[in-house]
Amino acid sequence: MIHLDPAFMQYERLPRQRLGFFPTPLVELRRLSAMLGGPRIFMKRDDLTGLAFGGNKTRKLEFLVGEALAQGCDTLITGGAEQSNHCRQTAAAAAACGLVCHLVLGGQAPDVPEGNLLLNALLGAIIHWTGELRKGEKIPEIAEQLRSSGCKPYIVPYGGSNAIGAAAFVDAVAELQKQISTLGEEVTHIVFATSSGGTQAGLVLGKMIYNLKVEIIGIGIDKDETGELPLNQNVIKIANSTAERFGINMRLRPTDIIIRNEYLGDGYGVVGERERSAIRLTAQSEGILLDPVYTGRAMGALIDMIKGQEFSHSDTVLFWHTGGTPALFHYAEELMIK
Repeated sequence: MIHLDPAFMQYERLPRQRLGFFPTPLVELRRLSAMLGGPRIFMKRDDLTGLAFGGNKTRKLEFLVGEALAQGCDTLITGGAEQSNHCRQTAAAAAACGLVCHLVLGGQAPDVPEGNLLLNALLGAIIHWTGELRKGEKIPEIAEQLRSSGCKPYIVPYGGSNAIGAAAFVDAVAELQKQISTLGEEVTHIVFATSSGGTQAGLVLGKMIYNLKVEIIGIGIDKDETGELPLNQNVIKIANSTAERFGINMRLRPTDIIIRNEYLGDGYGVVGERERSAIRLTAQSEGILLDPVYTGRAMGALIDMIKGQEFSHSDTVLFWHTGGTPALFHYAEELMIK
């Protein structure tokens, strides 16, 4: 256990621009739990953060945009896949703060924008299409062009995943701890979709800081590695840089990171039967919508793990809903019940 007074945590002194509605609800999925015949399941509803249909990136953006404003920046620039939830929330954050937003997206411009792309257009984002490059590889070049034209851009990292973005999920663990304490509950496992690494880094670091007796399980979403490092190493790198930046005398080890990669399916954004089934079951049992890329895949993994009896009946599993539901409309054909 790391003995720290939470009030002393330096991340609480970071510039912060309020963008979302927190705390997000913590709800029990009684019908889904009963239908699966497994452990109790709770859900952390970060799909309800409130920024342009919500999502977990709103947490990171509160700190990242706070830093951008403190530095006097007038432009946000970030990148991602065509239907990136992170990019949609960044566009919304920029609009809410009177900033210009440039999005560097993989793929080609469609004839008719759908899902997150439609929302990006409504939010006034300027889009740069980069073909097969979907992880912001062209951002430095575009940022330099913006500087040359007199703009002062702030680069929001891919997925909002750096020390500042991860600090937002240390803060999220503090939020969760208060909620489960109020409810008199104990959570044994947290399951969520992991991709760019910042969310998992913050959750694991927060678990250690706040001494939560919980196993944190990331469900891998993307076959492609994050940058030059495999995802598990990238999570450790982000977590350790976060700890160092905020004066926390600890470092994560490989054994602290759990990432389940057997549910990658046919790749990023490719909807299979596991995702379709999980989305339908959650919708029809709880009236809660999941997205086809992240939470649908993560819930499909959780359902498979429950059916495989990886949890006991005395366990309580928390599924962290990271948002992304606008993408449902883009994947309408893939989600149709045959």
